[in-house]
Amino acid sequence: MNSGKKEPEEFDEEELIRSEFESMVAGLSLDESTPTTYLDELDRIDEERFVQPNPPRQTPLGFIASAKRAINRWLHRGHHDDDGAAL
Repeated sequence: MNSGKKEPEEFDEEELIRSEFESMVAGLSLDESTPTTYLDELDRIDEERFVQPNPPRQTPLGFIASAKRAINRWLHRGHHDDDGAAL
């Protein structure tokens, strides 16, 4: 039954698809002169990675004093009726 002639409905659908495709392609730019590439961005991320801090060494007496201050802060942190956990 199909003699090779396109019905008006099929022609309109194909024409619509073609025009949509052409409008999308018209918006694309084939210019590859961007200042950076994907690989450049990956290299930049590696350069900006976290650098672990290196605190100065403490003397044994300084370590004991620091521990004592931390324990005193913990002991005198104030009384709370509730530890924040709820069931």
